[in-house]
Amino acid sequence: MSATPPSPPAPEETHRFPCEQCGADYRFDPGNATLICDHCGHATQMQSGNAPVIRELDFRKALNDQLPAQDMEETRVTACPNCAAEVAFDAAAHATECPFCATPVVADTGTHRHIKPRAVLPFALRERAAHDAMSNWLGRLWFAPNGLKEYARKGRKMSGIYVPYWTYDADTKTRYTGQRGTVYYATKTVMVDGKRQQRQVQKIRWSPVAGRVGRFFDDVLILASRALPKSYTDALEPWDLSHLQPYSPEFLAGFGAEGYTIAVDDGYDEARKVMDRIIERDVRFDIGGDRQQIHQMSTKVSDVTFKHILLPVWMAAYKYRGKTYRFVVNGQSGKVQGERPWSTWKIVFAVLLGAILAGMIGFLIAQNQ
Repeated sequence: MSATPPSPPAPEETHRFPCEQCGADYRFDPGNATLICDHCGHATQMQSGNAPVIRELDFRKALNDQLPAQDMEETRVTACPNCAAEVAFDAAAHATECPFCATPVVADTGTHRHIKPRAVLPFALRERAAHDAMSNWLGRLWFAPNGLKEYARKGRKMSGIYVPYWTYDADTKTRYTGQRGTVYYATKTVMVDGKRQQRQVQKIRWSPVAGRVGRFFDDVLILASRALPKSYTDALEPWDLSHLQPYSPEFLAGFGAEGYTIAVDDGYDEARKVMDRIIERDVRFDIGGDRQQIHQMSTKVSDVTFKHILLPVWMAAYKYRGKTYRFVVNGQSGKVQGERPWSTWKIVFAVLLGAILAGMIGFLIAQNQ
């Protein structure tokens, strides 16, 4: 008789932080870095103490599925049918709205086994400050329709989402061969209008070089989600990772968190491209001279570690005239990025005004002549 297969591990218990006075859920307040109850207003300090060091994980062990059990977890998530974001659900929730595209999402019974976050960058901006930053950004877009600006200013609720990222550390040593170019000038006699003239001509003297450069990379940051366009997340940089805190579920109280959809090995491939660009710059600097040619680079990478971190983003998805427009705000710095519609009549007006001004300028020039 065959043995009964073991039951799959149960999803990790949903974290709740009930208010000491009324029993409603606390939420993390970015302004004071406290837990606050919106129902009765009671606030409490987060538990403090000697915070553990943010530990890096071994990349090779992750590739071989050998990470310790305490570094893994299972959560209840479902993929948005529109943008493919991994939307996390609380145990009592059965439906929600995708914060990335405003599409209704219904929970399924599946769970997602993934690497636990090691660190979190807590929200520093409250929702009101993020909304003001977005409204100010829209106000500077002259060609955006007035209706969208007014719609955004009405104060529709924004969603605070922790977006997943990978960070990678690695020690690299690179050998290279190439050529160093030194610029010099030679005198050349040319004929101009039947007359001999001497001119300085730039030339380059090349000499072969070979060498070695080394660099330790610390926290190469790679987006671990496809829910937002990379152009958006790149525009939200830079992030000050010196304020990272060891992961604690209290920071997520009242906020959402997206599961990563880019695997750790795929993220490393992207990180290597970042590293290679920096290594090439180091090699050119090491070659020196006025010009550089790189013939070959051979890089040895060792001691690769990584961690899964969460970064704070305020997000709004507005449906305007049948189309969804997304706006994102860096929850640490207040930097804004988003999609914007164009007002046809404003563009037509600007073109006509430009044509009128050009005509007037041309008329005045003709009159003066």
